[in-house]
Amino acid sequence: MQRLRRLRRSAAMRDLVAETQVRTGALIYPIFVIDGENIREEVPSMPGVYRYSVDRLEEIVDEMLACKIGGTMLFGVPAHKDDLGSEAYAEDGVVQRAIRRIKQLCAQKREALLVIADICLCEYTSHGHCGVLCGGDVDNDASLPLHAKAALAAVRAGADMVAPSSMMDGVVAAIREALDESGFAATPIMGYSAKFASVFYSPFRDAADSAPQTGDRRGYQMDFRNGREALRELAADEAEGADILMVKPALAYLDVIHAARAQTKLPLAVYNVSGEYAMVKAAARAGMLDEKRVVTELLTAFFRAGADVVITYHALDWAHWQQEHSEK
Repeated sequence: MQRLRRLRRSAAMRDLVAETQVRTGALIYPIFVIDGENIREEVPSMPGVYRYSVDRLEEIVDEMLACKIGGTMLFGVPAHKDDLGSEAYAEDGVVQRAIRRIKQLCAQKREALLVIADICLCEYTSHGHCGVLCGGDVDNDASLPLHAKAALAAVRAGADMVAPSSMMDGVVAAIREALDESGFAATPIMGYSAKFASVFYSPFRDAADSAPQTGDRRGYQMDFRNGREALRELAADEAEGADILMVKPALAYLDVIHAARAQTKLPLAVYNVSGEYAMVKAAARAGMLDEKRVVTELLTAFFRAGADVVITYHALDWAHWQQEHSEK
């Protein structure tokens, strides 16, 4: 008789044969950067997550460096918005200033932190959509040059990687061409390759002030009923030159993550999004769940499904828990 339980008899035995490990260095922590001064304000729908002005970034940079997480992804909350999202590609835009500040702080501390710039227009447009509006619809091809300009502005400011998130057809190719022609052929692109139109983004839209003023994004983000189409999107980004692919959200799309892992040899990222984070926080605060155990189980599930990188608001909590465990 097989005795599969033999390898589960003790914590040491279980650790010995564990197939999946959560690596702190494979976690990316998102930051919301807001125009203004001396701002550190909590996002009401995301307990423990804050919006920082550029002059307050040092405290969160210090924490990320101490936690030794893999890096950060930046999202801007500008004071000015217009139809073309011009702050997304302005040299002195809030994210560009934040990138320069983080790189300056890291240089002063003689430490390194990977900085990824999210590339989209929704936080910067007055209408809240991810591209140029034409007749009430997003004009895909007219939007591509603006995404390329935003990517160039971020890289010139010092970003280590750019991550186009708008789900515009051809956006990875447009950015790759612009980077290559401007002398940034070595800068990688992380494509938001299979990004589904999801209600799980709601707290993020509060944090980034990026909700569409009219309509929704189902005309360009993916239908959550479609798994095979996600594989086509992943393949398209790979063909256009993406260096890392992504599935977003993570929790309700483990099947897509697993299928993506089987399809591609590229590194695969997943985004554990704001609504997934908020659900865990709410349940934990209500005493319904053990937060540490739930987060551990979820992060493990993402890596087990095939992720190499996890973008998550839980990153710093997880890192602190690991440090506490190692000190005991």
